[in-house]
Amino acid sequence: MRIDAHMHVAGSLASVGWRGRWTDDRDVIEAAERLEIDQLCCSIPIQGLKDPRPDGMREVNDSVLHAVRRFPGRILGYAFLDPRFQNEARDEIDRCIVKHGMMGVKLYNQCMCWDPLVLPIVERSIDLGVPILHHGGKQTPVSGRAWQTHRSDSGDFARLARLYPEATIIEGHPIVGDWEWAIKTLRDVPNVYVDTSGSLNDDGFIEMAVRQLGAARVLFATDVSMEAGVGKVLGAAITARQRKEIFGENMKRIMRQRV
Repeated sequence: MRIDAHMHVAGSLASVGWRGRWTDDRDVIEAAERLEIDQLCCSIPIQGLKDPRPDGMREVNDSVLHAVRRFPGRILGYAFLDPRFQNEARDEIDRCIVKHGMMGVKLYNQCMCWDPLVLPIVERSIDLGVPILHHGGKQTPVSGRAWQTHRSDSGDFARLARLYPEATIIEGHPIVGDWEWAIKTLRDVPNVYVDTSGSLNDDGFIEMAVRQLGAARVLFATDVSMEAGVGKVLGAAITARQRKEIFGENMKRIMRQRV
């Protein structure tokens, strides 16, 4: 089984949020079928808005729910939350996960992952037994971080993981930037997983992650780069057993933790 732990949808074409270049999620499902991807864990994050509005969360999450209902069992939903709107984020996590059955929380770069505004979300995710997929990567050079001043890297995720060892945290695309440092920094925090997503395809990333973290902490993901995402796992110098864990068993185990 192949479960994409980090993907996006067009949904009902919300007026805000990042959803890729397609307009019909049938295209994503058809691509997934060709690539033998059984399930896609999807979100529509809001990025780059100078004047954010709290109802944007509801709009993008409703758009994801549209896709979930259109393709039941194939598209699974993360609830996107903006921690700067505490009351609305609290209401939205309960609406999306408790009421509508979404499978996890998606956080972007509105706040550092350890910011006090984020911690109530982490605590609620623990209560519900759901993972947090957080935008990550140690972008280099430093000038590349100018538009993402609150982008968390592995050092930040390790800090959060030590505060909440019972949380399940997924660092999105740590292959961005200094991935050798990123992997090494997470060795001693077993509740942080790394996904394999992103448009970068550097040789050795998956192999090093398996050596340093263990295959059980590596999650197959594409973040829209679907063909490359599958190819980098198929082409990695790892065992068939490790490949099976990465492709789906690990994410399936995480989703079974739900309360």
